[in-house]
Amino acid sequence: MDQTVKNQTINSAKWNFLERIAVQGIQFILGVVMARMLVPSDYGAVGMLAVFFAVSQSFIDSGFSSALIRKKNQSDRDFSTVFYFNIVISLVAYGILFAIAPWVGSFFNLPILCSVLRVQAVVLVINAFMAVQVAMLQIKLDFRSLALRNVLATLVSGFCGVAFAYLGYGIWSLVYQQIIAAAFNLIFICCVCRWFPKTGFSWRSFRELGSFGFKLLVSGLLHTLYLNMTSFAIGKFYSPKDLGFYTRGSQFAQLPNKTINGVLHSIMYPIMAKIQDDEARLINVYRKYIRITSLSIFIFSGLLVALAKPIILLCLTDKWFNAIIFLQAFAFSSMFDHLSTINLTLLKVKGRSDLYLKLEVIKKLISVTILFLAIPNGVLAICLSAVVYNFIAVYINSYYTGKFFKLTCFQQFKDYLPYLLCCIFACTPAYLLTLLNIPYLIMISVGSMVALGLYWFLLRNNADMIEIIGLAKDKFRRKRYNNV
Repeated sequence: MDQTVKNQTINSAKWNFLERIAVQGIQFILGVVMARMLVPSDYGAVGMLAVFFAVSQSFIDSGFSSALIRKKNQSDRDFSTVFYFNIVISLVAYGILFAIAPWVGSFFNLPILCSVLRVQAVVLVINAFMAVQVAMLQIKLDFRSLALRNVLATLVSGFCGVAFAYLGYGIWSLVYQQIIAAAFNLIFICCVCRWFPKTGFSWRSFRELGSFGFKLLVSGLLHTLYLNMTSFAIGKFYSPKDLGFYTRGSQFAQLPNKTINGVLHSIMYPIMAKIQDDEARLINVYRKYIRITSLSIFIFSGLLVALAKPIILLCLTDKWFNAIIFLQAFAFSSMFDHLSTINLTLLKVKGRSDLYLKLEVIKKLISVTILFLAIPNGVLAICLSAVVYNFIAVYINSYYTGKFFKLTCFQQFKDYLPYLLCCIFACTPAYLLTLLNIPYLIMISVGSMVALGLYWFLLRNNADMIEIIGLAKDKFRRKRYNNV
């Protein structure tokens, strides 16, 4: 990775990493507090509505934010066009959700969902007002402002959610938490990015951005439907309680991936977009990202697989026991999510939204087939079907991206195989500890220390590990020097 890209990545990653650690930490701690006061069916009821909000949000963005980031010379007319488009679509989406809310309550046989959907849909309109400003900050690589915004919004909304749960608001505490987070985000972003549309809607800009963005819209819709159709199916054919276990296990499992992959992905796209015309440089950066994310994600996801039982029972109590198996399955599956993310990002950078769309169509046809086969066999079968599909998706994404860039799946596999093998070896003792009759806190603390120590020992001479530790030491020394 050349020095310019390396410096941009390090600087951006610093703020992104701090943001993710803070946000995920706050969400985890306050989420545990709320989960102790609420019941699994509350989370399940909110999870039933996830597909409606996710699909609506996909329409609101329509891939235009990605198109703005990828475009080399953005004009104010481009930003204004996307801003007006987002507002109009968000209002249309809110109107549709408001109208179908009674039907949704009847479909799931939960009348309260009608009111919840109508109130929570306000989040879509709020988000539409700040999508362009967020894209602007990403283009400028101003991840410091984005980090402060997310951390403060998570903190404020999280404490409000806990307060509402304590006061007995039940499911509404989850709804109000999301609305407060969106409102705080909007206020903060308007203070930091003082941009307002100065021009009108431009059909020329709309067509130019849309030629790339609409393919991403369809791709995003397919992916969004896939991510949420399992929750939809469980909510329809099983109970809200079952969906609550499924959702909570999935949320815990995504913590390492959201934190580490989320950090690198948010900075990877704008940085790679800047070097899109230099293919050798692009491939070098791409392979570096694969190795760095694999090294980091594998060990933490592996720990979640190994220590799922004590984590769930210590943090959420026995009433969430059935979430353990879902946490283990999703944690194992999410170890490889970053491979799909990185491969698809490379296609976006090169403007191949057509190939991106084709891959999504193929993968989603496979996912629907697997899901329909799993539905009659129980919630665990549905969960395992998602795991199986995830591995198929990783292979398809790696194969076609590799073909396009003359980089085989085997070459990609060799880049992350050492970290996978070391992870399995390091996490095995941690899992064996959970078979003993000892306190859960000891299982988690000792198991984590042993696994992390073994992982470091096995990779102590690895170039990527040396580089990461070197960068961390560098930052620490610089901070100490500045404080003297």
